Amino acid sequence: MNEGKQLNKITFILAVKTKKMDILPLAIEQYAEQYSTPENAVLAALNRETYAKVLMPRMLSGHLQGTYLSMLSHMLSPNKILEIGTFTGYSAICLAAGLTESGKLYTIDINEELAEMVNSYIDKANLQDKIIPLVGNAMDIIPNLDETFDLVFIDADKINYANYYDLVFDKVRTGGFIVADNVLWSGKVLEGNMDKDTKAIHEYNEKIHADSRVVNMILPIRDGISIARKIV
Repeated sequence: MNEGKQLNKITFILAVKTKKMDILPLAIEQYAEQYSTPENAVLAALNRETYAKVLMPRMLSGHLQGTYLSMLSHMLSPNKILEIGTFTGYSAICLAAGLTESGKLYTIDINEELAEMVNSYIDKANLQDKIIPLVGNAMDIIPNLDETFDLVFIDADKINYANYYDLVFDKVRTGGFIVADNVLWSGKVLEGNMDKDTKAIHEYNEKIHADSRVVNMILPIRDGISIARKIV
């Protein structure tokens, strides 16, 4: 690594250690949001209510990432989507936007306390016939899903990212996609002394990168999104 690259890496790591940060500078993210299609009324209301009433509201995908997920779904026109980690339902609503007419999205979350809120916004989005919320442990639920998925979105507990990948891989069609959120983890994946969540995410990134059954990339959107396309 040359001196300039080494200096840039050190500067970035110091910034991460001094404060929790998004990957993109705030002004750039705001500019990107300003010139992206606005949230619809249901998503805007869900965004506001999540920040007003729910712990750790930053877990919500939000406008920019949600628009990306919706765009991806429209490009793929999936018939079946699996989401691991519903939270308040924002990303599920975005992903469901591109489903085929008969398509279904299964979304799994262990937090039953949010189920009522999730269901209410699914109804407000008129997606009650498209989105199937499942409450429970994804490690137990996934093996019992007898479906072939075009797209899987992983956004749950970081410790199990690699386990979720292994559980869903054979359920994804050849040419299908496995997408994972938070794979840059506020830049902490660059740190030498990683906590358990950061280590799990870094190991997930290494696992996908070494898997010859997929082609992959990481996009520095928000907190980092990994995209793996199954080729066998």
